[in-house]
Amino acid sequence: MDYHFFATVSRMKYIERWALMRSSRRENLSEHSLEVAMIAHALCMIANVRYGRHLNSDKAAVIAMYHDVSEIITGDMPTPVKYGNNNIRDSYKEVEKEARIRLLKQLPEDLKAVYTDIMMEEREDPEDAYVYDLVKAADRLSAYIKCMEEKQAGNHEFDTARMSTKQKLDQMAERLPEVKDYMTEFLPSYGETLDTLLG
Repeated sequence: MDYHFFATVSRMKYIERWALMRSSRRENLSEHSLEVAMIAHALCMIANVRYGRHLNSDKAAVIAMYHDVSEIITGDMPTPVKYGNNNIRDSYKEVEKEARIRLLKQLPEDLKAVYTDIMMEEREDPEDAYVYDLVKAADRLSAYIKCMEEKQAGNHEFDTARMSTKQKLDQMAERLPEVKDYMTEFLPSYGETLDTLLG
């Protein structure tokens, strides 16, 4: 029997993000997911090294790789629409959940439990919940980096998104010290020239 899960997941590269925005450079879901995975891994490492946590940074990276996988079916819903009101937000969360369940059905029975743990958002264990919070923060950091890049390119289309995303990140940083550290130590380098970065 053929299982279509990975062939379907590979289509993330066809899902364009920020579809309603005029971008200086297009970004697809595969690019975004890789960036979120790298940032989530870094946030967990910061948590472990600096704050005495024992988070599974590898698992965080994998959760981040799949965090928007439902958009293969749903497409990228613009944030102002997705969070327009509580009814839309809750309904869309249910649509996303159903999309993930549909994707999980494309796996053989012996692999479903593994990928269910990766792809479903319910986190009962406190450490798992903290990892998931850091994945969400990494997702927001990736969005903010995109807004920064657009500003540097002279595109003001992302100005409002940049300000609102920064505000949300600042709120997250109040309870997630790893996010504050990343913002302080790593964000300023984004947008620098390659010559500057390699020094």
